[in-house]
This record gives sequence, C-alpha cells and structure tokens, in this order.
Amino acid sequence: MTDILSLDRPARPASRPAALQEMPSLIGLTREEMGKALAAVGVADRQVKMRVSQLWHWLYVRGVSDFDHMTNVSKDMRETLKRHFTIARPEVVEEQISTDGTRKWLLRFPARGAGRPVEIETVYIPEEGRGTLCISSQVGCTLTCSFCHTGTQKLVRNLTAEEILAQLLLARDRLGDFPDRDTPPGTIAPAEGRKVSNVVMMGMGEPLYNFESVKTALLIATDGDGLSLSKRRVTLSTSGIVPEIYRTGEEIGVMLAISLHAVRDDLRDMLVPINKKYPLKDLMEACRAYPGLSNARRITFEYVMLEGVNDSLEDAKELVKLLKGVPAKINLIPFNPWPGTNYQCSSWEQIETFADFINAAGYASPIRTPRGRDILAACGQLKSESERMRKVDRMAFEAMMIANHGADD
Repeated sequence: MTDILSLDRPARPASRPAALQEMPSLIGLTREEMGKALAAVGVADRQVKMRVSQLWHWLYVRGVSDFDHMTNVSKDMRETLKRHFTIARPEVVEEQISTDGTRKWLLRFPARGAGRPVEIETVYIPEEGRGTLCISSQVGCTLTCSFCHTGTQKLVRNLTAEEILAQLLLARDRLGDFPDRDTPPGTIAPAEGRKVSNVVMMGMGEPLYNFESVKTALLIATDGDGLSLSKRRVTLSTSGIVPEIYRTGEEIGVMLAISLHAVRDDLRDMLVPINKKYPLKDLMEACRAYPGLSNARRITFEYVMLEGVNDSLEDAKELVKLLKGVPAKINLIPFNPWPGTNYQCSSWEQIETFADFINAAGYASPIRTPRGRDILAACGQLKSESERMRKVDRMAFEAMMIANHGADD
C-alpha cells in the first residue's frame, strides 16, 4: 500500500517544433550576455541596457514564461523576442507529493544540439518557517558513491545555467511564489513569506564538476534585482572537489556543505571514491581556508549513518578530531534505502549516541528527519526516470524520438 498522498500527472504539452527547440533561451544569461544577444538580433545600442533591465525584471521578479505577458514591452519588441528566443519552462513529466508534503518533480529538458531530451529530478521540502528547494546540477553523476542511488546512474551531461535556474523558476511557478500576473509591472515581490526561501545544490550530480554553469545560475539566483535569494540561504554541497572549493568561496560566496561520511581515508575511499584524488588532509585544508568562515557562517558536514560501517563511538571521536578548529555543523543523515543497496541504516539508538558525543564536544549535530522517502525524494535517492525506465519503455521512447527528430539527430 502506497504512502503517497497524491500523484499528479500533468498533461504533457505538445512537442515543440525542432526549430523552437534550437532557439536560445534568455534564462541563465548574465546581463552582459543578454545585452549581446539582444544587439545581435537588431536591438539598438541605445536601447540595450533598458531592454535588459526590463527583461531581467520580468524573468526573475515576475517569473513570466511568455513574452506576451511583458505588458510594458512594445508589441514589435515582443514579436522580435519571440522570433529569436525562448523563455519556456521545462516539461513536467510527473509531480509526486509525499505524505509529509515533500514534492518531487521529474523534469524533461529538450534536446541540445545532436543530443536527446534529458530528465532530472528536483525536490521541494516544506518546513516550519521556510521551504527548501533541492536542485540538480547534472544528469546522472560520475562519482559512484557506493551508498547513493544517484551514483548508480551514469553521467549523461552537465546541465546549463538555464536548466539549473529553470528548476527554481518552475518550483516558484508551481507553488504560487511569483506575483500575480495582474500586479503592476513595477512591483517588487516581497522578500518575506516566500515558499522557496532556501536553495541547496544537493540534487543529482556533483555541482563542482559543472562549476561555470552552477556559478552563473547561483549568481543570478542571488542577484538583488531579481530572484534575490540571500547567499546565506543558498548552500552548495560537494563531495570534495578541492580546487573548486577555493573558487566557490571566492567567486560565488554561498554556504558550503561537504558530503563527508567517513573520518578515515581507507573507508572514505570506498564510500566516496573521489577521496582517492582529494584525500581528507587536502579537503580539510580547503575547508579551513574557505572565505568568510565564522561561527555565523559555518560549514555543514553531511554524514550518512550506515550500520556497522561508520557509526561507532570511535568514529564520532575521530570526527571531532578531524573538524578541530573548523566552525562546523554536522548533519547526521539516517541512511535512506533504495532498491538494490547493500547498506542498512544505523539504529536510532546508535544515531542518538553518536549525536550526543558530537554535541558534548561543542558541535551542533542535528539528526536530519527523513523527508519524501515514500516517493524516493530523500537524500541519496534521486535518479531520473529516464534511467529507471523498463527496457521496453526505453525502446518505445527512442523510437518516438527518432520519428520526431530524424534518425540522424
């Protein structure tokens, strides 16, 4: 018997003509890139700055996805924009709502160049006083962390800045988090009371293996004249790509989370194989050097609790030694099971014993409440439907794509 409260399957929009799929999107462009794109389609130099400002407001304050809704833009300009660009959202293939209110969207993005459409999962977690959106940065993942369901899906490709941002825009659409269409064009949306108040780059993929797109998307998301998320409410989680940790602090400036899970190199080599390239000594050195680090801006260390693997009192003692001198919070994550895994979650008693020791050492160590387990939306459970499809469904899907786009695509 399923625990799913509701399962919405929105009608799929008609497939867009191939020509439209190749249209560049204005979403995810920096202001400078947007200005160059407008100039390239004939917008007069003297108008570019003003047009960029208009579009920025409509896209990121008002959240429109149709040029015709930009009511203070002339009709001729709207027609020009429609001929050359798109601001469409990805297709929602499926929306699932957990018994605890967690929502998971399976999103399909159109083909890029000679590639095929791809699918990713995005999760929204409502909590008292805030709502957190878990965003993906890649289709699949290369890291093969042994306890992670996403790691069993091979990397298909990086997401673009547009596709990363589109997850935030779509979530705000679905949750009613943008101003009503009838609100006057100059209105600035309120900073308080938003359903999506926090963003975590903890979905599918390793964000720091897609650094440039993630950087662009997060700088737009935290831009004060647009989506206006506080950098203290945006957290990027990495398995430990050390060179890019330095760049993250210097060039993006959001909060940092480390997917740690082990306190010894031999065990972490097995659980998080990237440790073989960037061992704990190098990782901790990068953490200690993270800009702006303080008790008010702590690094979050994520630690999944695996029975008989990393959950002993000795592991807790070694964790305290490892983090000495680092302003830190340790998120203890009860292991979320998925089909085919060989790991078991630590007992609740063992997790509490582990947490008590960490707390006594002076570190906050909240035990993360599992959310969305019934719809495979919890930490480590995301895996796109395109990878889960039965073979016969995959063959039918590929036949449909060949028919729509030609065998040479």
